[in-house]
Amino acid sequence: MYCDDARQEMREHFQISIRFQRLIEQRIARLESDAAFDEAATERLSDCDHIRRQMRLVAAEREEADRMRRFLERSNTRIPNLTTPN
Repeated sequence: MYCDDARQEMREHFQISIRFQRLIEQRIARLESDAAFDEAATERLSDCDHIRRQMRLVAAEREEADRMRRFLERSNTRIPNLTTPN
């Protein structure tokens, strides 16, 4: 129970900028696009070891996209301070 409370507290205090959030969202989109392209490329391969390695690459790309998506879900976006000088 203590571990869950600590994780929840950390989650509540972890903030990222809008710019950083957008960069991560772009990276997720690139990883998903690359995974789809690499998976489609397996149809042109004939060597079963090469196909296996290619599918490991696809799995790694999708796992990294999922990891980044979980990171975004656990973080809050920091609202920029828009004070105007007098």
